[in-house]
Amino acid sequence: MRYISTRGQAPALSFEEVVLTGMASDGGLYLPEEIPSLSRDDLAAMAGLSYAEIAFRVMKPFVNGEIDDDTFRAIVEEAYATFSHDAVVPLNQLDANHFLLELFHGPTLAFKDVALQLLGRILDHFLKKRGERAVIMGATSGDTGSAAIEGCRHCDNLDIFILHPHNRVSEVQRRQMTTVLADNVFNVAIEGNFDDAQAMVKASFADQSFLNGTRLVAVNSINWARIMAQIVYYVASAVALGAPHRPVSFCVPSANFGNVFAGYMAYRMGLPVERFVIATNANDILHRTLAANDFSKQELKATLAPSMDIVVSSNFERLLFEAYERDGAAVASLLERFQAEPTALADAPLARLREKFASHSVDDATILEVIREAHHRTQEILDPHTATGYRAAERERGDAAVPMITLATAHPAKFAEAVVKAGFPGVPLPPHMDDLLEREERYSVLPAELSAVQQFVVENRR
Repeated sequence: MRYISTRGQAPALSFEEVVLTGMASDGGLYLPEEIPSLSRDDLAAMAGLSYAEIAFRVMKPFVNGEIDDDTFRAIVEEAYATFSHDAVVPLNQLDANHFLLELFHGPTLAFKDVALQLLGRILDHFLKKRGERAVIMGATSGDTGSAAIEGCRHCDNLDIFILHPHNRVSEVQRRQMTTVLADNVFNVAIEGNFDDAQAMVKASFADQSFLNGTRLVAVNSINWARIMAQIVYYVASAVALGAPHRPVSFCVPSANFGNVFAGYMAYRMGLPVERFVIATNANDILHRTLAANDFSKQELKATLAPSMDIVVSSNFERLLFEAYERDGAAVASLLERFQAEPTALADAPLARLREKFASHSVDDATILEVIREAHHRTQEILDPHTATGYRAAERERGDAAVPMITLATAHPAKFAEAVVKAGFPGVPLPPHMDDLLEREERYSVLPAELSAVQQFVVENRR
């Protein structure tokens, strides 16, 4: 198994190299050169297995023997033992054929834990084998940062620097990051928005000379291992509802597109999926592209679903690579135009996307309405991101005979402000973090300037 860049100019890498590299040297994102397949028999044999065993079977072809089976199985089992629910990602029935896939039972109550509890352990394994140390830089709009910190705080060979937009994440999200006082954890509040933080991380990966030879590692969804780990819960949930003997559909609250792309990879591997519904908030580049072929940047809007407050959807590039039939030059040209001016997709690639993807955009008023409505109908309190998925699933459901699985991306307690605004008294935090709001915080506020951020990293790495 080799991995190639979406822009076609970077060298092909092994799994180990891809995990440690993150972004390709040509600015693209890595994908497997060949997509492994899961036969109907393979899928049927997963019925009734533990989540960790399904994860091992689904991910093994991507690892390609670069971690021996016994070690990899132990890493997987250790990662998912950190979840508070024995099913890891349980299904919750909402109506006759609509299900909620609860991805928030990990240490930080968000779907990012599913990948990052695994990725931290894989990184530490490879670095220990090489006798190296590395620096992690990541940008977060809320959930990735805390999940990355939890996944890496115990790693002996990593220092982690997480950038978040100052005063633009929820208090619970911020404190989940800033109250981790480990020696290898550094939180930076950027005086700007998420896209400013993301741009500085990408610039640092493009030119790593400021680290004088120390490896820089990505843990956000540009890292292929994040996508690989997320493929698993699509397979596990579909098998639980009868795959491969019947198809399912998925609705995914999305901004950076990594979560949806993992589902698409599961489909390409052989999972029978009728359609993917992409749910966005008012920052709706994905919906505008699919619905109106408007692939353009618009001004960022601050919403009640802040983890989706993103202007540029990084992982959409991976899907564009597939839609353009793996023509890296065409993808690079499209993205170059996108950076400069409003643009559009070519007719044939857009048609390919519309065969499998639908979309729906939800504004703040609707988010509050849906939180109230879902509770009235199901007694479930949804976080604002999952609420966008609940509405989108209903509006774009397709064949009602096909089970619809909406991904619940975060615990509602992480976004108590929205829940209270919807008319509820709030949602208590789970016992393991019920004192979160009283814990000591540690973080630094920096201007949205690349030089200031890089200097901070150089001065504070161990």
